[in-house]
Amino acid sequence: MRMIIKKPIISEKTMDLSTLGKYVFQVDRQASSHQIKKGVEAIYKVNVVAVNIINQKGKMKRLGRAAGRTPSFKKAIVTLKKGQVIDILPK
Repeated sequence: MRMIIKKPIISEKTMDLSTLGKYVFQVDRQASSHQIKKGVEAIYKVNVVAVNIINQKGKMKRLGRAAGRTPSFKKAIVTLKKGQVIDILPK
């Protein structure tokens, strides 16, 4: 079985979303919203209301003459039931 939820995405914008009960995770590229919902509920023991998925394309980067691309990934914005929280900040 592959890992559906890879890691939480922690940034200033995602911390603002967490006050609204929404959390952002990097997920497997082939994962569906139903699989993501089940994965978050199993790992964090919370009730998920909605899952929104974004396919993030990689950006072009240059280092001197060499041009490359950062990897593309899929991220999911997970909305929890009102009053529930996830502690995702590293200690």
